[in-house]
Amino acid sequence: MKKYYLIACLFFVGVQLVLAQGITGEKVEFNVSQLPEVSIPADQQFYAVTVNSPYNVTTEDVIAQSKTDFQNELEAYDQKVIDSEAEYKTKLEQHETDITLAKEKFELESKEFSELTLLERLALTDQGKKPTLVLPNRPTYYKPAEPIYRDPDLNDYVIVDNTILASKIVINGLERGQNILNVQVEIDKVNFQDNAGQSFANQPTKIVVTLNGEENFRTDLFTEFEMISNYPTNNINKNREEKKYLEKVMRKINQLLNERYGYINQRKSMYLEVVKNRKNTYDELEKAHIYVLTNLKKIQEDPNSRMTISAMENMQKGIDIWNNVLTLVDYKDSKADYNAKIAQYVYFNLIKLHVALNRKEEAERYLNDLQENLVNIKLSYDDEKTLERLEQEIYNN
Repeated sequence: MKKYYLIACLFFVGVQLVLAQGITGEKVEFNVSQLPEVSIPADQQFYAVTVNSPYNVTTEDVIAQSKTDFQNELEAYDQKVIDSEAEYKTKLEQHETDITLAKEKFELESKEFSELTLLERLALTDQGKKPTLVLPNRPTYYKPAEPIYRDPDLNDYVIVDNTILASKIVINGLERGQNILNVQVEIDKVNFQDNAGQSFANQPTKIVVTLNGEENFRTDLFTEFEMISNYPTNNINKNREEKKYLEKVMRKINQLLNERYGYINQRKSMYLEVVKNRKNTYDELEKAHIYVLTNLKKIQEDPNSRMTISAMENMQKGIDIWNNVLTLVDYKDSKADYNAKIAQYVYFNLIKLHVALNRKEEAERYLNDLQENLVNIKLSYDDEKTLERLEQEIYNN
């Protein structure tokens, strides 16, 4: 009987080892080139930028104004001291008046208190209502500090002009110079507004782009007010806030122009999973892993290079294998070679890969497929967090 029990145990352990599909993986780094929405022929990839704005301030202007302000403060200092002394004298006179009034009030209350019965006086005393002479504090004189010159904090100022702003607009992959792609930008000054004790701002900005003389793109930005501080405008450093807002505007301009016309190169990484191949059960999945892994590493910064094009074509072979495997999954049978656990890692690979390659529509399609099958897939806590992060990357700009 003991022999049968031992054999049964060994058989159970053996089955568990066969069924336990080990999922491993590795981090892979690779280049991703985002192609522009508008393709420009290689011999015409030149652009020029013109910016019109109210900004025309130099460092020298800020320093000169700071010195002028200091000189004005210095010249006004003597009068400021005289005014402060006069104000103090007025406070002293008021103080004497307040003392007289306080004494008169005390005498009147004391007289009324003395006319009360003993029990009434004791009750008021217990209640802390016995008349007490309270004299106001004598005012203290503080002489205004003499002005001291300090160099201005240039970080608090918007020190730019139209030429500098134009130089900050860079379209990746195109060469600045000829105006084949002509970018015209008009930026208004920042407008501040108070609302419910908070500060709001806008900065109407217009972009007009022509390609070979014909209008190709036009948009208006930052016309609506948005909150910039929980404090009202008289409690914020407006120069600093205007500088921050202008920087935000410039980032958005660059983002829009590069999405439409630029070639954006990024260095990305992802954790690529693979199932351990036992007894050649998962030859196809191992082949898919090799296709995707090796060709990811071959992608070059130039999206039009022969090696990049070849790598993308060969990578697709691995993606096709993954897609085919998903059609073979038996979600109800945990003992099946292609079960829910296999489906999970394949889906995760497909979603992560397409997110990394900036193919958000494809990534969303695989995400929706995975979510439809989650009723049969048990995700761990870490897997759920990974899925949440992927959803954010897909749906957030």
